Amino acid sequence: MTEVSTDHDCPNWNQEMLKEIQERYLFELRNGGMAVGAFDGKTLIGFGVLAHKFRGIQQDRLQVDLMYVSRNYRRRGIGTRILNELADEARRRGAKYLYISSTETRSAVSFYESNGSQLTKEVDEELFNKEPRDIHMIMELI
Repeated sequence: MTEVSTDHDCPNWNQEMLKEIQERYLFELRNGGMAVGAFDGKTLIGFGVLAHKFRGIQQDRLQVDLMYVSRNYRRRGIGTRILNELADEARRRGAKYLYISSTETRSAVSFYESNGSQLTKEVDEELFNKEPRDIHMIMELI
């Protein structure tokens, strides 16, 4: 992986993107996925969604479908706690790995790397075609 400076920024969530995220979230919950939320009082400040579908040649990977922590709450361990909850649930379901399709920003990739993820050698074609700019990573569940 080589870092490239560009003028590309990840877009802010507009109404269309928010609707798509909400639909993905609800789809996963209706089909056996799991979600974790982090709150400051009654305000949702972060969330993560574990997809229901096993992936990979060995069918031993569960995807972190959605993961987000509000900018003002980052670097406080909230994302790590959410990721750990998703990893614990994936282990309970029999997964050996988490599959992560990370936003291509330095901060996102560094976050996943600092939590034990690395580039995957087995890229999921469906997820790659859906988000070709993402960095596809895997986290072993020990």
